Amino acid sequence: MRKYFRGGIAAVTGALIATSIVLTPTASAAAKQDPDTQALAGALATQEVTWEECTFPGVAEETVKKFKTVKGLACATIQVPRDWHNPADGNTIGIRVSKTETAYKGTSRQGIALVNPGGPGGSGLPWGAAMALRTPVLAGQYDFIGFDPRGVGLSSPLTCSYTVPNSTDINVLNKAKVDGCLENPLTKFITTEQTAYDMDFIRVVLGEKKMSYIGYSYGTWLGTWYAATFPSKAHRFLLDSAVDASQTTLENTWDLQPRTRDRQFQEALLPYMARNDAEYGQGTDPMEIRRNWEKVGGTREFVGQLFVAWFVIPAMYDTSQYPTAAAAVSAVIGTPATGTDAEKVEQLVSKMLATKGLTDENKAFIAKAKANALAAIAKKERVAVKTTTAAAEVETWDATFEAIRCQDGQWNQNLHYWNYWLADLTVNAPFIAPFMSTPLCAYWPTKNAMPKPDKKTFPRLLVAQSELDAATAYEGGLATAKALPNAKLISVDNEGSHGLFPYNTDCVDDPIVFFFQTGATPRKQFTGCQALPLPGEDKTFDVGGKLTNGKVKIKMITPAVKEANKIVKDLLSGSSTASADESGMPANL
Repeated sequence: MRKYFRGGIAAVTGALIATSIVLTPTASAAAKQDPDTQALAGALATQEVTWEECTFPGVAEETVKKFKTVKGLACATIQVPRDWHNPADGNTIGIRVSKTETAYKGTSRQGIALVNPGGPGGSGLPWGAAMALRTPVLAGQYDFIGFDPRGVGLSSPLTCSYTVPNSTDINVLNKAKVDGCLENPLTKFITTEQTAYDMDFIRVVLGEKKMSYIGYSYGTWLGTWYAATFPSKAHRFLLDSAVDASQTTLENTWDLQPRTRDRQFQEALLPYMARNDAEYGQGTDPMEIRRNWEKVGGTREFVGQLFVAWFVIPAMYDTSQYPTAAAAVSAVIGTPATGTDAEKVEQLVSKMLATKGLTDENKAFIAKAKANALAAIAKKERVAVKTTTAAAEVETWDATFEAIRCQDGQWNQNLHYWNYWLADLTVNAPFIAPFMSTPLCAYWPTKNAMPKPDKKTFPRLLVAQSELDAATAYEGGLATAKALPNAKLISVDNEGSHGLFPYNTDCVDDPIVFFFQTGATPRKQFTGCQALPLPGEDKTFDVGGKLTNGKVKIKMITPAVKEANKIVKDLLSGSSTASADESGMPANL
């Protein structure tokens, strides 16, 4: 999120928005009744829920203290059927839920709003309290509910094991990993469909007739699935930084992701460096900075991969960290570091910390990223040792991310297709291509599919999308807004952050707040907003495409990206590419 923006949501007044907001008729009665989770759950619907003080593993102590100031914050574990299609089999799993009680009693109370931060596999438990603090205006009308989806955090976890085959063939390794995971009896129940039913049962246990929802990233897919399955129970829904929910699988969302990362790097980060040459000392021409980056190896070299994985890519999710990303690129371009990989990291981080204008938040970010980089080096060294050992080993891994994205709809299982896909990335997305490998979903069979929304019953909702989002492409968010009945899109031009609301501009926040307060959506399907300036700048610069009629018109391979790709192609002869999987970096950033 844009962490460097502070304060409450902009005040909403009827006079301000009366000319751009319209109330649309309520959807007609459902042609097909929603599933009744209360009836399906049987005796679980009358379970005694014990609310207690919350713990948030992995969350900083100072942040937890702030959460505990939220009125009514409490946590409980709710038992749900392991399989909502066969709830009578007696198997259950636990879902950890947090609730708040910030909404004022009376007619203005809008009920509960569940929150999911994405992933798949992100812990949503802290997000009830977090949203209450982030959106105090809405907290007066909603009790925000956080929860760890099945397979995640303090809910029943999913871990998988497999025997590592005596083979260096990536296809053999991947298939062994998937086959091992499918042997776990819990695996097939860790899906978005099952989680959507869990969400509705949380609504039942809390005694609410309807529920609202704010979902970020993958959470937009989860929200769409819920709204398509339980349309009469969906109140106000925001899909922020949306996946491509016009498709029946998540494959297209991840197919776009490598290209959007190349695009943000070239179209936004490097121009930012060029505009701030006094801080980064790499000249005023973005293309020359790219040329120098590639000359020292870029992401084809392990050090470049380390700094992109832990310093640059995270800043693409939160552009308040652009100074750290720019400092990382500048450090790698500069005088070559020497010694071991760990010693090189130490030297380059020292150079980064000497950059003018870094905030305390930037420095804290650098410290965390440095620790991750050193851990990646240690993992790489462990992998190197294992390759000399003949004895078979059993590997155990957290499989929730892969189980959900692979089981939510059938991905292409033609390995020739994926070989072509990887080859294409080396030409059209060479900045991120060295990190990519054939996804596990290429080996993972499933019969699940996103349900098709019913035009007569699907609820009104809002989609918010930034132009240069590097995780969920603008193109996917636009496709979602066009495909979902009654959806309206808020586009933010010249922005790259992933996760927008609250953004702290009237243009973005006012229609979202007013929608949650009244149910009114913007009169037009597309609303165009301007981005806030980047750190250290006093105005917003036009990058990427053009905002026209509320939509951003941008190509995936822009002229600047095309020129950068040619630079890489000219320098590629004779260079080698390290494997991200073996280097200790995450294969999916």
